[in-house]
Amino acid sequence: MNKGLKLELKLGIFVFIGIILLAGLVFSLRDFRSWQAGYNIFIKFNFLNGVKVGAPVRFRGVDVGEVRKIEIINDTESNQSYVKVSCWIKNSVKIPQDSSVWVNTLGILGEKYIEIMPGKDLNFLTKDALIAGNDPVAMHEIQELALKIISDIDKKIQELKTQSGTLGKLLYEDEIYKKINSILDDLKELTSDLKLNPWKLFFRPKKK
Repeated sequence: MNKGLKLELKLGIFVFIGIILLAGLVFSLRDFRSWQAGYNIFIKFNFLNGVKVGAPVRFRGVDVGEVRKIEIINDTESNQSYVKVSCWIKNSVKIPQDSSVWVNTLGILGEKYIEIMPGKDLNFLTKDALIAGNDPVAMHEIQELALKIISDIDKKIQELKTQSGTLGKLLYEDEIYKKINSILDDLKELTSDLKLNPWKLFFRPKKK
């Protein structure tokens, strides 16, 4: 009986130590900040573009905090809604009131985070202060812009081909005229490809 109690006691101590070590590992991996002094600020966005709770908050490009809460606020007075982001900031970091805030990305398709660039105001944000962020551009807006650029290029190519057809032979030698037409044909082919896949404007395959 005594041996059984001793075995259970040893097992209990082993499990307890394991839980303590596991908790310490989890806290270290999550960069647990509850032991640090800090304060909360709120950032207002109309569009957040995928920022998640736990995302880093950077000031001058340095990690100084994290996103703690994201909620959609319905403003009954203006009959509009917006996104309110609660951010925890280290107590040692002082953010000017006229600072610029926007959503940034680690790499082209990486993690979204909050970027803060300081202004010149000598007054700093205090606890629970609210600051307006700059709304990120949505991907569909980038695609629409790319299609518009492609369409404009295509129109210009058509104009140049018309002009080269009527005046080119009078102004240039035949060989130069052929080269110009060849370049215009290549550009036209490129715009046709981009119309089918406008992302080629931003991502081009590497040449072997």
